[in-house]
This record gives sequence, C-alpha cells and structure tokens, in this order.
Amino acid sequence: MKKHILIVGGGFAGINLIKSLKNDKRFKITLVDKNNYHFFPPLIYQVATSFIEASNISYPFRKLFSNDKHVKFHMGSLLKVNPENKTIETDTGNLNYDYLVLALGTESNFFGMENVKKCALPMKNIEEALYLRNHILLTLEEAARNKDIKEAEKLQNIVIAGGGPTGVELAGMLAEMGKYIAQKEYPEIKLGLSNLYLIDALPTLLSPMSQLAQETAYEKLKELGVKILLNVSVKDYTDHKVILSDGTSIETETLIWTSGVIGKEIPGLPEESIGKGRRVLVDAYNKVEGTANIYALGDLSLMLAEEKFPKGHPQLAQVAIQQGKNLAANFKRIEDGKVLEQFRYNDKGSMAIISKYNAVVDLPKHSFNGFIAWLTWLFIHIIPLVGFKNKIQMAMDWFRLFITNNPSIRLILFPKRNTGNG
Repeated sequence: MKKHILIVGGGFAGINLIKSLKNDKRFKITLVDKNNYHFFPPLIYQVATSFIEASNISYPFRKLFSNDKHVKFHMGSLLKVNPENKTIETDTGNLNYDYLVLALGTESNFFGMENVKKCALPMKNIEEALYLRNHILLTLEEAARNKDIKEAEKLQNIVIAGGGPTGVELAGMLAEMGKYIAQKEYPEIKLGLSNLYLIDALPTLLSPMSQLAQETAYEKLKELGVKILLNVSVKDYTDHKVILSDGTSIETETLIWTSGVIGKEIPGLPEESIGKGRRVLVDAYNKVEGTANIYALGDLSLMLAEEKFPKGHPQLAQVAIQQGKNLAANFKRIEDGKVLEQFRYNDKGSMAIISKYNAVVDLPKHSFNGFIAWLTWLFIHIIPLVGFKNKIQMAMDWFRLFITNNPSIRLILFPKRNTGNG
C-alpha cells in the first residue's frame, strides 16, 4: 500500500517536498491549497507597484505536476485537522492521510489593532498585491482631479509600516515610481505635496541584517526622498490619520502594512503544539509536538531544537526549501527503516534591493552593496521562479524596466461578473 502524504500549502516548503518525493512509487501525494497556483512572495511588492505582472511570479499547480502521476491537487481551504482519525476538513470536502504536512505559512499580524486590520493594506498574497496596485493608481487619479491642497496632500501621502526587507524594497520602488513616472504621467499633481513615510519601531531599518545593509538602506532611501521614522510605531488608523506612538499623526488614504506576521490558525491541533507568534512547535525532524504523523514546515513551524537558532529559524524562503527537502529524505528513511536525520539550517545569507542599481547582500562571512549586489539580487530572484517561461519573461521585463524606468502595466482592473445582456 502506498503511503498517502497530504500536504496543505503550496509554498516553497510544500513544493520542494513534492519535487523530492514525486518519483518515489511508495508514496502518493495530495497537495491542498486555497489557490490553484504557486507564487513567489519575495517579488510580490513589484506586482503591487505595477512593475511586473502577477503571472510572472505565479504558476498553476496542475500544470506544474501534470506529468507526475503520483501527485494530485485539491483546491480548498483548511477548516480543521482531526488527528484521531487522520483526516482533515476543507471547505470543499474531507481528506484522509497517512502523513499530514502543514505548510500554510503566515498572515499579517495587526497586533490587536482593529482599525488597522480593517483599513490598512497588507501585501501577503497576489490578491492583496493587486488590490494595493488598484488602490495606489485610483488614489493618484483622485489626486490629479483634486483642487484642494490639504485633501491633495492626504491623497498623495503614503505610509509604510515596517522597515524590514519588504518595507524597504517597497519604499524604494514607490519612491522611484514617483521620481520617474508620476512627474511625467500626472502633470496635474503637485509633487511637492507628496510624502512617502517608512516607519519602524526599531532603531534601524533591516534590523536582522548587517550594519552595512542598515546604513546603506537608510542613506539611499533618504536620497530618494523617503521620510524615515524610527523608534516609533503605528498605534491606530482612524479618520484617515495614522496615529503614532509618539503622539503625532499623518493624514493619508494609504497605510501599507508590512510590520509583522503570525502563523495561520490550525483548528484541531493540541494547544500545547502552538508556540509564540501562533507558530506550530516541531521537533528536530519537523514533527508537530504532541501529535503522530503530523509535520509542519516553513514559516508556520517553530523549531527550538537547533542550537544556532534557540528562538527558532528565520521566516525565510531558504528555511522552507531546506526543510521540505529534509522531510522528503526522512519520509524515505522511514520507509527504508533507517535512522532519521535532524534538520540543520544552512544559512546562505540575506539580501534586499533598495533602488535601481543598488542593493545590499549579507553572506555568512561577507557583506557588500551597490551595483554588484543589485546584479546578485536579480540573479538569485530569477533562479527559484517556477517554470522556464517565467524566468525568461522576468529577465526580459526587468531588463526593459530598468532601462526605460517606465513599466506599461499600470492598469486599473475590476474583475466582475457581467449579469447584463450587453
């Protein structure tokens, strides 16, 4: 009998687990995801800023595994795990398993601020990125029509909460969008009223990265005109005002939230299996504590067993990729009756792009910035894209965009069912 591995979540962890197991005839695999596609989160901010199409960083699961007869796809959202009878409930039906792998990732953490949760603009998935793209473009159109100076300034102000890699990269992209595009395409707008704010509660940008990266990000964004506010956090968002922890406020129609994440909720798991940040506690083999035959991978998992990472691994793509491959090898070892291998993270470094021709790269023993770092960033972000066409298309698009400084996909689209006869 083939062992049925049920994988919930088609991100980096789930996809790499499948790739490593799909040719082993001892397993049948079912991938469950609420979307029918895999996407590349590190580039989602470029979708939100109209620089690339969503299709450039997305790929359908069914096409990806169309030649793999041991892999099936089930489109649905996880509702509950039932460990006692080895089943899960989804909004499109129930499924059983021999091994369950939870790789659902995280969602935006609004830290209990209901107004922020209701009104801020997160950027964790393709739908949110496209919504943000529409919002920015619509706000620019409204600003172009508006004759009231105070109202125009509110429309043109953009506040980004969160000074990590996503916030920094988004700030750089929006600043360059204003510099190269807004001046030319929105002549009605008085750009002197525009303010782009980047806010973080910590004393530095890119806090997990090197001092070189932190200082470079700060200096380059300042040069681009970004107003950086450190040691201050967002406390509320009401009446179109972002309320800060120092008592000040910023009037804006656009609060972009990149300030934190929390693990997806998994109903049915024991309470003792859930750790800090709602991440699922796992042992050194990624097995969920207090369960049998249930595993968690990637950003959702919290492994405290590795000495180098006593507070858990960073929530990065490389961790998810390596965990997926390690668990695949261990599933094979289980079937072979061999000793399992503990997960050990191989830290390959981190990077962030700041502006055109400028990025920062932290390798385990060396950090560098500038044009070479920018080329490194481009190369590293093309390699993991799923599908050869995506790699070629991305390389061509980037080449064109960085020469012309003028992407041509700033379309305001409202998908809607036509119920009329016309």
